[in-house]
Amino acid sequence: MKTMKGFLIGIFTVFCGSTVAKAQDIYLSVPENNILNRVEFTSVPTRVMVNPNRTNWDYTFFGLAPIAPTFTSVSGPVFTQSSSSFTLPSSTLLWQLESMGGQLPSTGFSGSLPGFQSFSTSALRWFDPPGSIIFGGGFNKGNINFTFKIPAAQFAANAYRAGNYSMDISQNYNDFTPRNFKTILVIPSSIRWLTSSLTKYIEISSLNDYRITGTKVFSLDNAEIAHTADFNLWAKAAAANIQFTSSKGVPGTRNVGSIKLGSNGSALTTKALSANFQNFSAANFSVVAGNRNSFAPELYVSAEDFKNNFFEAGTYTFELNFNATSTDNSINSLQNTAVQLKVLPRSEITIPSSGRNVNFNFNTAAHYTDGQSQVVPNQIILSNNESFELYVKSDENYFKKGGLQTDINSNILQIGVDGSSVNAPLSKTPQKILFNGTPVLDRQLNVRYTIPAAGAQGLVGKENTTYSINVYYSFTAI
Repeated sequence: MKTMKGFLIGIFTVFCGSTVAKAQDIYLSVPENNILNRVEFTSVPTRVMVNPNRTNWDYTFFGLAPIAPTFTSVSGPVFTQSSSSFTLPSSTLLWQLESMGGQLPSTGFSGSLPGFQSFSTSALRWFDPPGSIIFGGGFNKGNINFTFKIPAAQFAANAYRAGNYSMDISQNYNDFTPRNFKTILVIPSSIRWLTSSLTKYIEISSLNDYRITGTKVFSLDNAEIAHTADFNLWAKAAAANIQFTSSKGVPGTRNVGSIKLGSNGSALTTKALSANFQNFSAANFSVVAGNRNSFAPELYVSAEDFKNNFFEAGTYTFELNFNATSTDNSINSLQNTAVQLKVLPRSEITIPSSGRNVNFNFNTAAHYTDGQSQVVPNQIILSNNESFELYVKSDENYFKKGGLQTDINSNILQIGVDGSSVNAPLSKTPQKILFNGTPVLDRQLNVRYTIPAAGAQGLVGKENTTYSINVYYSFTAI
């Protein structure tokens, strides 16, 4: 008998078990352009489940009724933000089957593909299989893809705050994996100016603007900011000084602090501008339905500052820097506005009715031998927002009697401003009586009228009657 050697008898044990598929959450990143511009969002075909084995639907007893595949929200009727209590309604997101294994399943004679619908706490069919297994339709193995969309109306109706919003979904087919998953809307953090007021032109064409006793208000037009994060509005002037160029091309500066920034309404607090950023928000601008906040920024100048700093004709320019910054300082959006205030050259000479007539009476010997002089108080009220000179002239070179010219020369009358040594003989040629006048508003002048002795003596022997001449005052800019 032979002995068998070299045989090793081994026992192999096979452990059989099941592998549990890990849930694959569906992340839908919503682009900021769709949110901020309220444009419908449609996703690319997105894998929601995988079908490794099946090619036909389940049917009930005798295959007389199909078991429709369904989705059910098991976390409630809203998407909930993971880091807060903010929610979005289920209606914000619509979905529809796109393909199974690369194509839509067969509908047979009676099946159908439901339209876009939103998740619900009730089971919703995402495909209607044929009504009987006899007329059944199949499908391919592989990825089960869906198309998701958010209609434009939903962006206008809801507040999309930055963060992740999730809803737990369950589906009813064991062979489709996963059975449970989260659908997560990813909202980016964003702030964007929708208005682009890059320039603001303001024109002052009336001296009456400087006679108003109240604060001067200039609107910068409506500002609108789209955002998914709460923000504050910061602002400053680009420089500490306003640049000024006079109507004659002479440069200068003004302190920007004479201008305050605020708003029409309570959105902004009112503060003087400076070259440093300041927070002008009365309160945080919170994310609201539609993801937009609007306000009307305004500039304010007191009546005194407006008259003292912005009266001279010319152009005043400065730049405003706005910065909408999230409350956590993680993101921001800048907007610059160049402000140009143009003051047009304007001048006025007013003679009150009480000073329109100046009368000289010659009824004594002294009047003829010594001449006469009189000052008319506040006879002229003048305004001019440029440097100027004041001139006087007559309409004729001779006095008139009853509308007819006489031989009494107009130059017997001399005119000057009280306090000045200038006495200009009156003629048709304009004579300067005020030199190097600086911009002024409603300055009152006392005017001095003189008929000196030589001129008065020339009136001896003239007919006793009334002689008249018209006097005109005018400006010349310098």
